Amino acid sequence: MADDAHPVARVQQVLAALHDPVRLEIVRRLHNAGGPLQCGALYDGINKSTATHHFKILREAGVTERLVIDGLTFQRLRVDEVETALPGLLGSVVSCANRDAGAPVS
Repeated sequence: MADDAHPVARVQQVLAALHDPVRLEIVRRLHNAGGPLQCGALYDGINKSTATHHFKILREAGVTERLVIDGLTFQRLRVDEVETALPGLLGSVVSCANRDAGAPVS
């Protein structure tokens, strides 16, 4: 079951959300996975409350949504919605983040 999704925010708010390295890594991992991931698979080196804060910022910017499946919490990247609102932005940002992380660029 998905939470009520926030609309995709204005470009300034989306870019501000993606500016933080932890949030950018969360988005990069979600994009590369191609589907929802459990929250714990999306971050390293920060505590759960800090991760929750980052998830909230991304959700409020309309970039992600929270899903609860069989009692487990997942995050889903709203690729289609962001692409409709801000064409090309997400793909460009993730491509650059993959390059910087040494991951395959899609």
